[in-house]
Amino acid sequence: MNQADTLQRMMNSPAARRQGPAGVPNGSAPRVICVTSGKGGVGKTNVVVNLAFAMGRLGKKVMVLDGDLNLANVDILLGLTPRYNLHHVLIGEKSLSEILVEGPAGMQILPASSGIMELAGLTESQKLYFMGEMEALSPEVDVLLIDTGAGINDNVVYFNLAAQERVVLLTPEPTSLTDAYALIKVLSGRHDVKRFRILVNHCQDEKEALAVFRKLSLVADRFLDSLSLDFLGYIPYDDKLPRAVRAQRLVSEIHPEAPSSRMFGRLAAQVLAEAPQSADDGNIKFFWQRLLEL
Repeated sequence: MNQADTLQRMMNSPAARRQGPAGVPNGSAPRVICVTSGKGGVGKTNVVVNLAFAMGRLGKKVMVLDGDLNLANVDILLGLTPRYNLHHVLIGEKSLSEILVEGPAGMQILPASSGIMELAGLTESQKLYFMGEMEALSPEVDVLLIDTGAGINDNVVYFNLAAQERVVLLTPEPTSLTDAYALIKVLSGRHDVKRFRILVNHCQDEKEALAVFRKLSLVADRFLDSLSLDFLGYIPYDDKLPRAVRAQRLVSEIHPEAPSSRMFGRLAAQVLAEAPQSADDGNIKFFWQRLLEL
């Protein structure tokens, strides 16, 4: 399929037809929460899918976007085998609704494609089309959780800017803290993002988590201006977590009484109880900004 054919399919897609005048999407956007990190291996995917499970159990319609376009692993963690993925959407063969896969507790998974290099650098038109497709699915979703890649590459930044709320995940390891600070510095300094929630994974207890948060806050307060870092909470390490990963199941599903499972439930309830951050900092604004830049 050549570029002209792909563009024509994009213009005729359900998302494009749902657009109002001048590209204004019909309907309201779901709550969009991006879980991100400066360092790989901190447990983002595990956190995202367990939060999605806990929110689903609380009656919310949750969608998970596997936004790690180079190393997608949401499907692997859940033991799923999607037939289609984001690659098929970006080349115009499928719509987002056609590639959805149902996971535990009714969550909907938008699978990415592991190892397909052309997804590492989305073009502006592909990004615009992607956001339009997301708007078309908005009425079916209460919460969209985005599992980003690690680091500060263009796609990680893109998903962070598109999200309404940002959760930065880190662990007590010094390298994790340093890389989390680097990500926050890029998003705040270059893109004027000023609000972040901090979640600490693999902790012994809340005391250790708060110590990690304070170290990050002290550095941010010293070198970054007008920044708001909020302590969201922590996930305790327990031996049920790696067992669940090896079984390709969620710890919240097969070990609901495990310390980590109980904490995922508490965090999900806490996030849902809080008022979402202003929609002025959400994906609709991002959509218009990108549209004006083309």
